[in-house]
Amino acid sequence: MSAVRQDAWSAEDDLILAEVTLRHIREGSTQLAAFEEVGERIGRTSAACGFRWNSCVRKKYEEAISLAKSQRQKRSYYKKQSSSVPQVAGLAPVEFEIESYKSEGASEETLSIDAVIRFLRQWKGGLQESGRQYKILERNLREKDEELVRLRSENARLLKEVSEVKTDYHVVNDDYKALIQIMDRARRLAFLNEEEEELKTRFKMDANGNLERIE
Repeated sequence: MSAVRQDAWSAEDDLILAEVTLRHIREGSTQLAAFEEVGERIGRTSAACGFRWNSCVRKKYEEAISLAKSQRQKRSYYKKQSSSVPQVAGLAPVEFEIESYKSEGASEETLSIDAVIRFLRQWKGGLQESGRQYKILERNLREKDEELVRLRSENARLLKEVSEVKTDYHVVNDDYKALIQIMDRARRLAFLNEEEEELKTRFKMDANGNLERIE
């Protein structure tokens, strides 16, 4: 915590108090925040700075206070206007343009007009750049759509080929089963023929017409 000074206020202290307080008023801050900042800089309490401002310094800067409040209102107005205008990447808000003009010494009347003109020109350039980016994205999207159509066509062709292969498989499988059945019947017929031949070789007919077994 800063120590409380008991000595009198100097002209430099009053000037610091005035400059900081006017800046806070102009930027839309509070006087209490200004008093705290001044107290830290000159080693006094914020209460002492507030008392000094209200009792002595304020009276010397009535016109400056009115100007700071007017600047605060304009700052707030431009901030609202810039928030209602579509923002384009890379463009500075109007209030920043105004601050840059202030440093160049432009008058208050020409300040807002010139800042708005510059802002609108930058905005136009940003829109043109956005238009080019949009065309690039649109072309990429069109290429992706064409690629998607091609892939869908290729997928349909492959599905048709798979269906044909399945059909051929079923046909071949049915033919294979039929072939197995034919071979099985042929094997059984061959076995019966062998049995008949074997029976014929084991028996012979005698002179009386009777079959007799051959040992």
